[in-house]
Amino acid sequence: MRMTTTSLALAGVLLALTLGTAAPGSAAVAGCNKQPNQGLSSTCGALEFAAQTKRPRVTIYRRYVYPRPNAVRQCYSWLAREYRVSGPVITPQMRCWWE
Repeated sequence: MRMTTTSLALAGVLLALTLGTAAPGSAAVAGCNKQPNQGLSSTCGALEFAAQTKRPRVTIYRRYVYPRPNAVRQCYSWLAREYRVSGPVITPQMRCWWE
């Protein structure tokens, strides 16, 4: 019993020392040796800009479907289980196309 109390007290002191040494707001920008409140220098900003890669450009084209005059719309429907925060929910799903 005494050994457990002593070890818990020692763990608490170590935790307090560990949390006490980390000053709030001491986080610096990665790769820069500046203080957080001094702002970014031009070389630091250039390093951050060079580290970013350009994202590929994706073009989305609208697809226009003009059904012929005697076209028939076909639909397929089913019930699917969706997992939500409140639990699994069964929802209706439908996919349609022109024939």
